[in-house]
Amino acid sequence: MQIKKYIIPLGIIIIAIVGFTLFRDYLSYETLRDNHESLIKFKNENYWITVVIFIFSYVTLVTFALPGSPIASLTGGFLFGLTFGTFLNVTAAATGATLIFLAAKNGFGNKLTQRIDASEGSIRKIRDGIKRDEISYLFLIRLIPIIPFAVANLVPALFGVSLRNFFFTTYLGIIPGGLVFTWLGSGLSEIFKQNEEPNFSIIFELYIIGPILGLCLLSFLPIILKKLGIIKNQNG
Repeated sequence: MQIKKYIIPLGIIIIAIVGFTLFRDYLSYETLRDNHESLIKFKNENYWITVVIFIFSYVTLVTFALPGSPIASLTGGFLFGLTFGTFLNVTAAATGATLIFLAAKNGFGNKLTQRIDASEGSIRKIRDGIKRDEISYLFLIRLIPIIPFAVANLVPALFGVSLRNFFFTTYLGIIPGGLVFTWLGSGLSEIFKQNEEPNFSIIFELYIIGPILGLCLLSFLPIILKKLGIIKNQNG
Protein backbone atom coordinates (compact mmCIF):
# COMPACT_ATOMS: atom_id res chain seq x y z
CA MET A 1 0.00 0.00 0.00
CA GLN A 2 2.92 2.35 0.59
CA ILE A 3 3.62 2.37 -3.14
CA LYS A 4 0.49 4.47 -3.69
CA LYS A 5 2.13 7.40 -1.91
CA TYR A 6 4.87 7.51 -4.50
CA ILE A 7 2.71 7.25 -7.62
CA ILE A 8 1.90 10.96 -7.92
CA PRO A 9 5.44 12.27 -7.23
CA LEU A 10 6.94 9.71 -9.60
CA GLY A 11 4.33 10.57 -12.22
CA ILE A 12 5.24 14.25 -11.95
CA ILE A 13 8.93 13.45 -12.38
CA ILE A 14 8.28 11.28 -15.44
CA ILE A 15 6.03 13.88 -17.07
CA ALA A 16 8.60 16.59 -16.31
CA ILE A 17 11.37 14.60 -18.02
CA VAL A 18 9.21 13.76 -21.04
CA GLY A 19 7.89 17.32 -21.27
CA PHE A 20 11.35 18.82 -21.07
CA THR A 21 12.56 16.51 -23.82
CA LEU A 22 9.62 17.05 -26.17
CA PHE A 23 8.51 20.64 -25.60
CA ARG A 24 11.54 22.69 -24.54
CA ASP A 25 12.06 23.98 -28.11
CA TYR A 26 8.42 25.07 -28.41
CA LEU A 27 8.10 26.94 -25.10
CA SER A 28 10.37 29.76 -26.15
CA TYR A 29 10.41 33.46 -26.94
CA GLU A 30 10.73 32.63 -30.65
CA THR A 31 7.46 30.68 -30.54
CA LEU A 32 5.72 33.61 -28.87
CA ARG A 33 7.16 36.04 -31.40
CA ASP A 34 6.19 33.91 -34.40
CA ASN A 35 2.62 33.36 -33.19
CA HIS A 36 1.84 36.68 -31.50
CA GLU A 37 -0.67 37.84 -34.12
CA SER A 38 -2.65 34.59 -33.91
CA LEU A 39 -2.66 34.79 -30.11
CA ILE A 40 -3.95 38.36 -30.11
CA LYS A 41 -6.67 37.51 -32.63
CA PHE A 42 -7.81 34.48 -30.63
CA LYS A 43 -7.83 36.49 -27.40
CA ASN A 44 -9.89 39.31 -28.95
CA GLU A 45 -12.47 36.81 -30.21
CA ASN A 46 -12.48 34.52 -27.14
CA TYR A 47 -11.31 36.59 -24.19
CA TRP A 48 -12.46 34.50 -21.23
CA ILE A 49 -11.72 31.21 -22.98
CA THR A 50 -8.18 32.54 -23.45
CA VAL A 51 -8.00 33.35 -19.73
CA VAL A 52 -9.05 29.81 -18.77
CA ILE A 53 -6.65 28.19 -21.26
CA PHE A 54 -3.81 30.42 -20.09
CA ILE A 55 -4.34 29.63 -16.39
CA PHE A 56 -4.67 25.90 -17.04
CA SER A 57 -1.53 25.89 -19.19
CA TYR A 58 0.51 27.86 -16.66
CA VAL A 59 -0.62 25.70 -13.74
CA THR A 60 0.32 22.59 -15.74
CA LEU A 61 3.78 23.99 -16.52
CA VAL A 62 4.50 24.66 -12.85
CA THR A 63 2.90 21.50 -11.45
CA PHE A 64 4.91 19.23 -13.72
CA ALA A 65 8.08 21.38 -13.56
CA LEU A 66 8.02 21.81 -17.34
CA PRO A 67 10.20 24.42 -19.03
CA GLY A 68 8.63 27.67 -20.12
CA SER A 69 7.33 29.39 -16.97
CA PRO A 70 9.21 32.65 -17.75
CA ILE A 71 7.76 32.62 -21.28
CA ALA A 72 4.31 31.99 -19.80
CA SER A 73 4.73 35.08 -17.59
CA LEU A 74 5.76 37.14 -20.61
CA THR A 75 2.72 35.82 -22.46
CA GLY A 76 0.48 36.81 -19.58
CA GLY A 77 1.73 40.38 -19.78
CA PHE A 78 1.56 40.37 -23.58
CA LEU A 79 -2.05 39.17 -23.69
CA PHE A 80 -3.62 40.71 -20.60
CA GLY A 81 -1.57 43.77 -19.67
CA LEU A 82 0.34 44.61 -16.51
CA THR A 83 -2.40 44.57 -13.86
CA PHE A 84 -4.59 41.64 -14.89
CA GLY A 85 -1.60 39.81 -16.35
CA THR A 86 0.28 39.99 -13.04
CA PHE A 87 -2.78 38.68 -11.20
CA LEU A 88 -3.14 35.74 -13.60
CA ASN A 89 0.59 34.96 -13.61
CA VAL A 90 0.93 35.00 -9.82
CA THR A 91 -2.31 33.09 -9.22
CA ALA A 92 -1.44 30.37 -11.74
CA ALA A 93 2.15 30.03 -10.53
CA ALA A 94 1.10 29.87 -6.86
CA THR A 95 -1.58 27.28 -7.66
CA GLY A 96 0.86 25.06 -9.57
CA ALA A 97 3.46 25.44 -6.82
CA THR A 98 0.90 24.40 -4.19
CA LEU A 99 -0.13 21.33 -6.18
CA ILE A 100 3.45 20.07 -6.50
CA PHE A 101 4.05 20.92 -2.82
CA LEU A 102 1.04 18.79 -1.82
CA ALA A 103 2.11 15.96 -4.12
CA ALA A 104 5.58 15.90 -2.58
CA LYS A 105 4.34 16.28 0.99
CA ASN A 106 1.72 13.54 0.73
CA GLY A 107 4.07 11.29 -1.19
CA PHE A 108 7.53 10.97 0.28
CA GLY A 109 7.51 14.23 2.28
CA ASN A 110 5.72 12.94 5.38
CA LYS A 111 8.00 9.92 5.61
CA LEU A 112 11.11 12.05 5.30
CA THR A 113 9.78 14.57 7.82
CA GLN A 114 9.27 11.78 10.36
CA ARG A 115 12.84 10.59 9.84
CA ILE A 116 14.17 14.13 10.28
CA ASP A 117 12.16 14.50 13.51
CA ALA A 118 13.66 11.28 14.82
CA SER A 119 17.22 12.25 13.92
CA GLU A 120 19.71 14.33 15.89
CA GLY A 121 21.98 15.56 13.09
CA SER A 122 22.51 18.82 11.28
CA ILE A 123 19.44 18.27 9.05
CA ARG A 124 17.28 18.19 12.18
CA LYS A 125 18.84 21.47 13.35
CA ILE A 126 18.12 23.09 9.99
CA ARG A 127 14.55 21.85 10.11
CA ASP A 128 14.07 23.17 13.67
CA GLY A 129 15.43 26.54 12.58
CA ILE A 130 12.99 26.67 9.69
CA LYS A 131 10.07 25.76 11.97
CA ARG A 132 10.98 28.58 14.37
CA ASP A 133 11.08 31.17 11.59
CA GLU A 134 8.94 29.44 8.98
CA ILE A 135 7.44 32.47 7.30
CA SER A 136 10.75 34.35 7.15
CA TYR A 137 12.55 31.39 5.59
CA LEU A 138 9.74 30.77 3.09
CA PHE A 139 9.73 34.39 2.00
CA LEU A 140 13.51 34.26 1.71
CA ILE A 141 13.63 31.28 -0.65
CA ARG A 142 10.94 32.90 -2.81
CA LEU A 143 12.74 36.21 -3.11
CA ILE A 144 16.32 35.01 -3.69
CA PRO A 145 16.64 35.01 -7.51
CA ILE A 146 19.21 32.19 -7.70
CA ILE A 147 16.91 29.59 -6.08
CA PRO A 148 15.06 27.64 -8.81
CA PHE A 149 11.28 27.83 -8.55
CA ALA A 150 10.88 24.03 -8.48
CA VAL A 151 13.38 23.72 -5.62
CA ALA A 152 11.48 26.35 -3.63
CA ASN A 153 8.33 24.25 -4.11
CA LEU A 154 9.82 20.91 -3.04
CA VAL A 155 12.14 21.76 -0.14
CA PRO A 156 9.36 23.12 2.15
CA ALA A 157 7.39 19.88 1.64
CA LEU A 158 10.36 17.85 2.82
CA PHE A 159 10.69 19.95 5.98
CA GLY A 160 7.04 19.69 7.02
CA VAL A 161 6.02 23.29 6.29
CA SER A 162 2.30 23.99 6.75
CA LEU A 163 0.13 24.38 3.64
CA ARG A 164 -1.25 27.73 4.82
CA ASN A 165 2.17 29.30 5.31
CA PHE A 166 3.45 27.81 2.06
CA PHE A 167 0.62 29.23 -0.06
CA PHE A 168 0.63 32.60 1.71
CA THR A 169 4.37 33.16 1.33
CA THR A 170 4.43 31.76 -2.20
CA TYR A 171 1.66 34.04 -3.44
CA LEU A 172 3.13 37.17 -1.90
CA GLY A 173 6.76 36.19 -2.45
CA ILE A 174 6.48 35.72 -6.22
CA ILE A 175 4.67 39.01 -6.82
CA PRO A 176 7.89 41.06 -7.32
CA GLY A 177 9.34 38.67 -9.90
CA GLY A 178 5.95 38.15 -11.50
CA LEU A 179 5.47 41.88 -11.79
CA VAL A 180 8.82 42.31 -13.56
CA PHE A 181 8.18 39.55 -16.12
CA THR A 182 4.61 40.72 -16.73
CA TRP A 183 5.84 44.26 -17.24
CA LEU A 184 8.37 43.04 -19.80
CA GLY A 185 5.66 41.01 -21.52
CA SER A 186 3.25 43.93 -21.66
CA GLY A 187 5.78 45.83 -23.80
CA LEU A 188 6.27 43.05 -26.34
CA SER A 189 3.46 44.21 -28.64
CA GLU A 190 5.38 47.33 -29.58
CA ILE A 191 8.61 45.35 -29.96
CA PHE A 192 6.91 42.87 -32.28
CA LYS A 193 5.44 45.69 -34.38
CA GLN A 194 8.85 47.27 -34.84
CA ASN A 195 10.49 43.87 -35.49
CA GLU A 196 13.03 44.45 -32.72
CA GLU A 197 14.58 42.21 -30.10
CA PRO A 198 13.74 42.75 -26.40
CA ASN A 199 16.45 43.53 -23.87
CA PHE A 200 15.81 40.95 -21.14
CA SER A 201 19.07 41.86 -19.40
CA ILE A 202 17.19 44.82 -17.95
CA ILE A 203 15.96 42.39 -15.28
CA PHE A 204 19.40 42.56 -13.68
CA GLU A 205 19.54 46.35 -13.60
CA LEU A 206 19.98 47.71 -10.08
CA TYR A 207 16.70 49.65 -10.06
CA ILE A 208 14.82 46.38 -10.70
CA ILE A 209 16.86 43.77 -8.83
CA GLY A 210 17.65 46.19 -5.97
CA PRO A 211 14.15 46.30 -4.44
CA ILE A 212 13.88 42.50 -4.66
CA LEU A 213 17.19 42.08 -2.84
CA GLY A 214 15.93 44.61 -0.31
CA LEU A 215 12.91 42.41 0.34
CA CYS A 216 15.31 39.48 0.82
CA LEU A 217 17.10 41.40 3.54
CA LEU A 218 13.79 42.26 5.21
CA SER A 219 12.85 38.57 5.21
CA PHE A 220 16.22 37.65 6.70
CA LEU A 221 16.09 40.37 9.38
CA PRO A 222 13.84 38.51 11.88
CA ILE A 223 16.12 35.47 11.65
CA ILE A 224 19.19 37.59 12.42
CA LEU A 225 17.48 39.37 15.30
CA LYS A 226 16.48 36.05 16.87
CA LYS A 227 20.01 34.71 16.49
CA LEU A 228 21.29 37.80 18.28
CA GLY A 229 18.68 37.41 21.03
CA ILE A 230 17.16 40.82 20.32
CA ILE A 231 13.73 39.26 19.83
CA LYS A 232 12.48 35.97 21.26
CA ASN A 233 11.63 32.83 19.32
CA GLN A 234 7.99 31.99 18.76
CA ASN A 235 8.23 29.16 21.29
CA GLY A 236 9.49 31.64 23.88
